[in-house]
Order: sequence, then C-alpha cells, then structure tokens
Amino acid sequence: MGWRNHAQGYGCFARLNHWVSAVLILGLGASGWWMVGLDYYHAWYHRAPDLHKQFGVLALLLGVLRLLWLLFDRLPALPDSLSRGERRLARLVHVSLYALVLAVPVSGYLMVTAAGDPVTVLGVDLPAIAAQREGIRDAAITVHTWGSWALLALAAGHALAALKHRFVDRDTVLQRML
Repeated sequence: MGWRNHAQGYGCFARLNHWVSAVLILGLGASGWWMVGLDYYHAWYHRAPDLHKQFGVLALLLGVLRLLWLLFDRLPALPDSLSRGERRLARLVHVSLYALVLAVPVSGYLMVTAAGDPVTVLGVDLPAIAAQREGIRDAAITVHTWGSWALLALAAGHALAALKHRFVDRDTVLQRML
C-alpha cells in the first residue's frame, strides 16, 4: 500500500492522519472536560492547559495537512451499496468534521490569546492575533465549548456508522480506513 489513496481505500498518509487525529480529538475532549473541574491548587491546574494547547495546535496542523492532502489526492469511491441518502449524509458529516477540526482549535487559540496569554508550542510563543479585543474571547469560548461537544458527537456518530457498515451492512466502508 502506498502513501496515496486508491479507488478501493485510503493510502498510508490519510490513514495515519485519520487515526492520529482521532486519538488527539478524543484525548483533547477528555482533557478539556477534566481540566474545567480542576481547582487552583490542583497539581495539574497550570500544566494541563499548557499540554492541551500544544496538542490542540498539533490537531489543527493535522487538520490543515489533511485538507491540503485532499487537494492533491483523490477520495476513494464510496461502495455502490450505499443509498443516495447515505452518500449525502456521509458528505455532510465529513464536511462538518473537517470544519470543526479547524474551528475548535482556532477558537481555542483565539480564546487564549484574546485574554493576553501566549500559546507556547515546543518553547516557541505563537503570536496573538486577537490580543485584548473586546468580545472575541467570549465568542471564542462559545465556539470552542459547543464546537468541541459537536465534534465529539459527530466523531462518535462517525465511528458508530463505520461499525454499522462493518457488522450490519457487511460492506467495505470501514476496511477502506483500516
């Protein structure tokens, strides 16, 4: 199997990006949920958000790479067994997942930098593009919070649909990404 996609399935790059992104998204969702319950005196109160930000930037980079890859590589054809409705739903879910994979980390970045704090990744301070702008932080918090829940819900639905195709429909939808 090569790096590029082929008619029956995804190539190594898309598969690796997909599964690393899935683990990151689940980990970021779990850590975000966990962090909001920490009190100021908890040992991880300051360290966890720093790690969350760094892994969030990685998730954003993987999302951007995946979208750039799609410009140069074809998507595998959907199996003929899928109905027109399933094809439309699959497209809608994938577009929504891509949008949220970009919107959630960008909103997190804006949320942090609008409060005046840098986002440091591997010792490098990323520039604040929205520092101290009125209203941006509140909007970013809303997008980050609800976008995260939407992303996790869509990812769960996406996984359940893949399992349905494997065990109920017995088609090749899941095998294309394995």
